[in-house]
Amino acid sequence: MIEELPKIGYLAYAMALVGLWIAFAAFQRVRERGDGRRKVSALVSGAIEPPSLHPVIDPALCVGCSACTHACPEGRIIGMIAGKAELIDPQSCIGHGACKTACPVGAIELVFGSARRGVDIPVVTPQFESTVPGLFIAGELGGMGLIANAIEQGRQAIDAIAKRDRSGEKGHYDVVIVGGGPAGIAASLAAKEKKLNYLTLEQDTLGGTVARYPRNKLVMTRPAVLPLFGKVKLRSVRKEQLLKFWASVVAKTGVQINGGVRVERITPRSWGFDVETSSGLARARSVLLATGRRGSPRRLGVPGENLPHVVYSLDDPLQYRGRRVLVVGGGDSAIEAALELARHGNADVTLSYRGQKFERGKPTNRRRLDEAVAAGRLRVLMRSHVRAIGPASVTMDQPGFRQTPAIDAVIICVGGLLPTSLLADIGVRVETKYGTA
Repeated sequence: MIEELPKIGYLAYAMALVGLWIAFAAFQRVRERGDGRRKVSALVSGAIEPPSLHPVIDPALCVGCSACTHACPEGRIIGMIAGKAELIDPQSCIGHGACKTACPVGAIELVFGSARRGVDIPVVTPQFESTVPGLFIAGELGGMGLIANAIEQGRQAIDAIAKRDRSGEKGHYDVVIVGGGPAGIAASLAAKEKKLNYLTLEQDTLGGTVARYPRNKLVMTRPAVLPLFGKVKLRSVRKEQLLKFWASVVAKTGVQINGGVRVERITPRSWGFDVETSSGLARARSVLLATGRRGSPRRLGVPGENLPHVVYSLDDPLQYRGRRVLVVGGGDSAIEAALELARHGNADVTLSYRGQKFERGKPTNRRRLDEAVAAGRLRVLMRSHVRAIGPASVTMDQPGFRQTPAIDAVIICVGGLLPTSLLADIGVRVETKYGTA
């Protein structure tokens, strides 16, 4: 009897392990079914194109450990389908890259674009130097829209610039930094820390692209380190909070960001660069382009687009209170603008989109839009095309008929144009990525 006790203990231990395995397997099956439904939902809605940098998973290498599914800070972007990892929510992927780091077998590669939709990316070295010696590119223009990545690139680019010969000419800068967003701010701080003679120019206001986001837009970020300032412990903040934070960084460090100055031309010289701006000429040994990808807003190319009540971003929805507003576009910017107008501006809002379904908006935005339409807070016109904009109305076509609704304001959110002409004039080579690193 005494000899049988250890055997009973081993048996109970084994049974407990089997029970845990069965429970885990059942949990995994339930989770895979949920991942499958999420993938199908993305396919049905057409939301299958990642906005920028995103993972591609090699099923031949994937061992099904699911480490990548837990690593993403944004939630369930990668799921498990039939024992293999798959990208199940492409539109929500913002290029963290944590999945690639977490994969123990190297089955994940981070790429730009897809076979269906190419993305133009300037060619740069690992030190972020372009094909034009002395001209560096960091942040969103180089394909890195994620704030933490942009901050790190701006810092690393200045590290490389600091190793170059400095300008010995009186009145010449060691570096001109173009852009006052996350990459430009980090680069300016790094330049100040390394005692470089720098000049930072921003065509709008502090914050760059972030400052043009709709009011109260949620900005996702993760911890990062700013030169001269220290660790940034932000995780999930709204536009206004982030802009307030940038202002506090500038005040604390004394870094100089010159707003309202537009760069018009950059000309390479034997000694560096001539940088022609709206406020005069600056000369520098190196240049860092840390701008957004929207060098200028994309236009519709229709009569009346230059009228004063036509704009290309939403600053404050309260200014449209009680007015009839047409928002044009089908991406997150357009959807968020329409939602903000309906929610905070109490406006009569119509959202016009040329497509049959919203393929580019994040699932959360599409869900909020559906709820707003169902509640009667705004209207959506699919497969609609603006043909002309008048002082008090807009001419629009939909299949089979034309309409001219009365409109007080038009907000066009159809994306921006990569500053291709600026890059081409300088001589920077740009590649179109179709699902490649």
